[in-house]
Amino acid sequence: MIVDHISRGDHYASLHPLFGKAFEYISKTDLGSLEVGKFDIDGDRIRGIVSDAEGKTSEESVAKFECHNAHIDIQVCIRGKETLGWKPRGSCVSPRGEYNAEKDVLFYDDAPDMFFGLTDNQFVIFYPEDVHAPMIGGGMIKKLVIKVKI
Repeated sequence: MIVDHISRGDHYASLHPLFGKAFEYISKTDLGSLEVGKFDIDGDRIRGIVSDAEGKTSEESVAKFECHNAHIDIQVCIRGKETLGWKPRGSCVSPRGEYNAEKDVLFYDDAPDMFFGLTDNQFVIFYPEDVHAPMIGGGMIKKLVIKVKI
């Protein structure tokens, strides 16, 4: 997991062959004007999902404590104050069901080890090893999730 500000996104371009293109999209886009919905940035290799929704309670988000096998998430808080839960996948012991390859998601009944906050123009990178619970907070949260194919 990595947490930083989008102004420093170029520092992470070398960590994955597609990160340069993902962070270039972030830096050259007026994130505040993005419409809610899903879209391709680079075919099926880099996809974007924009949401603008009321924050969830910790219990609601942790009920969908998730990780992915086929994608890395770059989650950008565009507007609002978002809290996220995190735990290393290797420490999780209670998977809920089987991995869903079609949706690229595996849920856990474990509790996060820690919570941290993001606000305007901060981002987090979640690798497959990072189980996470996003969108915790009061008020509206606008965010961009970039799904980078591994």
